[in-house]
Amino acid sequence: MFPLGTVLFPGMVMPLQVFEPRYKVMVAEVLAGDGEFGVVLIERGSEVGGGDTRFDVGCRARVIETRATDDGRFLLAAVGTGRIRIEQWLDDDPYPRALVTDVVDDGPAPSGPGGDDSGGSGADFVTMDAIRRRVDELVGILAPDRVGTLQLPNEPSVFVDAVAGAFGFGALDAQRLLATRGVGARLDVLGELVDDALVVARLRRGDTGAQ
Repeated sequence: MFPLGTVLFPGMVMPLQVFEPRYKVMVAEVLAGDGEFGVVLIERGSEVGGGDTRFDVGCRARVIETRATDDGRFLLAAVGTGRIRIEQWLDDDPYPRALVTDVVDDGPAPSGPGGDDSGGSGADFVTMDAIRRRVDELVGILAPDRVGTLQLPNEPSVFVDAVAGAFGFGALDAQRLLATRGVGARLDVLGELVDDALVVARLRRGDTGAQ
């Protein structure tokens, strides 16, 4: 397990620089094995030195590129492959380890207001189409040259992860989205986060009257 100050989502590529001795041991074992490890957000503490407190939902990662530097560091690129729940933390000997299970979303995505979902709270859920429209507006404000270039998948859970990976929400908001269960509930949280980002983007543009 690799506790970090950043949330990794499935499908998202994360660059890593490994220099602590314990994680260099971990990376060497990962590369000698199946190339997979877990990433989890640190709740309290630092990435360096240990003694941190960690959240209990993270992401499985697979190494897709690696390079060893002359001074002994590892430079990695890893891609998220699926959400995981930490069932039990083991001793950090010589590096953080845990027993995990996969997190799977159940239930269909809601097709409109009031859509039902097994992971929801009973409230109306935002639809994928509504989020797409807001994402398009957000891209138009933040990166006009990329309008029309952001290709988002149609599978709802993958859609949520793709939007989260593209916009890089704050760590605690991202963790909330990662840990939410149920397709409809995840779309609901994503809609809130995109709305918040859109409000900030409009204000920075000077569009104070926009809703």
